[in-house]
Amino acid sequence: MRYMLLVYLDEQALSDSEREHCYVESAQLARDLSERGNYVSAGPLHPVATATSVRVRNGKRLVTDGPFAETREQLGGYYLIEAPNLDEAMSIAERIPVAKVGTIEIRPVLEINGLPTSAN
Repeated sequence: MRYMLLVYLDEQALSDSEREHCYVESAQLARDLSERGNYVSAGPLHPVATATSVRVRNGKRLVTDGPFAETREQLGGYYLIEAPNLDEAMSIAERIPVAKVGTIEIRPVLEINGLPTSAN
């Protein structure tokens, strides 16, 4: 089963050097997961100030700068993994460096027919 591990933290929680160290640790985790067959994809996100939200209401597109909601923690990145069950997904989530200062939300990915299997 695929799980999306959503990485949330206060964008100001890490200094620049701590953030760089976190990227190094995260890349190593991704390599470890790849060797074990758990890795699908991962990536950090640019700061929330770069976000754009799109909604369609009454057939019209509404665009706003920033995220959908103001929160104490912001979505900072993700891992998309393969794991046989939630327990394994939780074991992987606790290895994500940001788990020490933020929150990792684990969501099973709903498999639906008709989606392409890869970007060609």
